[in-house]
Amino acid sequence: MPPAPLPPTEHERLAALQQYAILDTPSEEEFDELVRLAGTICNAPIALISLIDHERQWFKARVGLDVAETHRDHSFCAHALAEPDALLVVPSAADDPRFAANPLVTGDPHIRFYAGSPLVTPHGHALGTLCVIDRTPRNLSPLQREARTPPTRRSPRSPTSPLGCRPRRPRAPRRPFWPQ
Repeated sequence: MPPAPLPPTEHERLAALQQYAILDTPSEEEFDELVRLAGTICNAPIALISLIDHERQWFKARVGLDVAETHRDHSFCAHALAEPDALLVVPSAADDPRFAANPLVTGDPHIRFYAGSPLVTPHGHALGTLCVIDRTPRNLSPLQREARTPPTRRSPRSPTSPLGCRPRRPRAPRRPFWPQ
């Protein structure tokens, strides 16, 4: 299985990833909520926020997958970095020559469907993805494709973007939206 091609600005992309100081940090509820929402919208048993460094893909947030990282050479998300403005959809990984021999397809977790939307910095560097995975071949509905646009197309410095949490600032306690 050939690894994903490196983006032309890989050195700058890796430097940008390091500037966010997010790799190997503890789980955070904001990220966990986002992957739960993505999994629910797409009816997918696995949802992840992945960040791709030099040798691995590390999961900042995950639902439905026990491992915290995989080798970059096995990463579907690394393929999404090549086109930062596009959603990468793999309807049937077992039938796709890029992924058919991938150990994540031939073995656990037996990936068949993948959809990943790159998380892009203001300078255009894709640092990772918000992605959903299923063990059954399928596709996204038009509504599911549309739902992925707002959170992942905002600037990573936006407070509503997953990477907007860097650097962290103190917040006032949350109040419920409904009267008590």
